[in-house]
Amino acid sequence: MNLVRVRMMDKPSVDAYYPQNGRVILHVDMNAFYCSVHEAEEPEKYRGMPTAVAGSMELRKGIIVTCSYAARKRGISTGMLVTRALKLCPELIVIKPDFDLYRKYSKAFMKIAYSYTPLMQATSIDECYLDITGSKQFGTPQHIAEEIQRRIYEELGLPCSIGIAPNKLLAKMGSDMKKPNGISVLRIRDVPNVLWNKPCGELFGIGGKTAEKLRKIGIHTIGQLARTDEEALIRVFGVVGAWMKQAANGIDHSPVVEDREQSKSVGHTTTLPHDISAKEDVNRVLLNLSDQVARRLRRKELVAGGVQITIRTPDMKTITRARVLPAPTENAEDIYEAARKLYAEHWSWDKPVRLLGVTLQHLVPKEESAIQLDLFSYEKQPKKENLTKIMDELRNKFGENAVVTAGMLGDDPSALLRNHRVRGTSLQMDFADKRDEDLP
Repeated sequence: MNLVRVRMMDKPSVDAYYPQNGRVILHVDMNAFYCSVHEAEEPEKYRGMPTAVAGSMELRKGIIVTCSYAARKRGISTGMLVTRALKLCPELIVIKPDFDLYRKYSKAFMKIAYSYTPLMQATSIDECYLDITGSKQFGTPQHIAEEIQRRIYEELGLPCSIGIAPNKLLAKMGSDMKKPNGISVLRIRDVPNVLWNKPCGELFGIGGKTAEKLRKIGIHTIGQLARTDEEALIRVFGVVGAWMKQAANGIDHSPVVEDREQSKSVGHTTTLPHDISAKEDVNRVLLNLSDQVARRLRRKELVAGGVQITIRTPDMKTITRARVLPAPTENAEDIYEAARKLYAEHWSWDKPVRLLGVTLQHLVPKEESAIQLDLFSYEKQPKKENLTKIMDELRNKFGENAVVTAGMLGDDPSALLRNHRVRGTSLQMDFADKRDEDLP
């Protein structure tokens, strides 16, 4: 059992590093997480080598999901086609994704982080925020960050970067400043010198389209954005304009929300081995994703009141669309029907996609939800629930392929997803639920 080492420091000297009225936030960001996990598992095979995680290595039609720093030095980058990457770096080792393994390591590093404060917010499989304002017993913020970084590397073999700041925005920006394996302190007073000369697109929360819109109205740098009249920004961007003004000045009041208090969601996204656009291919992927998120929902004894789909194009543009369901559900058929309709309404069948995702929102415990049944379905519902329960038990015992519907089968990308378990990484709820399970 690993114990957190409490630093015996002079109390006044530690107190001086913590504000009386403000907060101290850490952002822990794992470096090249997927590749680092494979290196930690098989160091003799991958350490120091140019590696990349991608889909469909056999066909060489996949895209790079992430790559090691050794690969980045050779010009490889996320989103690049595997064929191009291999031309740039013939010695590149392309690795098949193993999301079960990534989730195991994710839980392990989150457990280390959680041991320093209960105020932890996991934002993805490889990053989290920590509010350490009340963690003085472990030392100064710098000492805590160093200890977390050291333990993650020594216990798991994984590098990470950590940002230390008075708020989440600056902590996130700080963790990006020194990679890999760096620690950066970013205070509000540092913002003009450190951030204002950077392009607006480098401010966390501002995407490419918003940055382009800012350029069109003559705002190119974060400093220019910080000095722009707030009312002028609101006229162009709505309420987001006020947020952009504050963010450019380093101001962010959003709290670190503990996982169990978050507005919960359950989702799966998957990067496809190659672009798809055919209706039957898209629907089969959506059906598989809907089936998996429904299984996770039932495992947690929850029902969903909304469905969101995520679509990413070959040029890495991402859109999301959501709808509220007529009644809360745990049923894969209901989820799939909503996802299918969202796709048909908001996307053209002749446009290729590279990533698809299905996320369930507005989750509530099943026992607290009155599931509405019409006159024709209420007699069938108990039988349907019993059948679903039996199918879940069979899959739990014999694996995902023990029971599948006809719509999930085929020789297209979604069949590859089920056969090889190349699944997505939206694991918001799992971090809080199972911190002590499956740890290396």
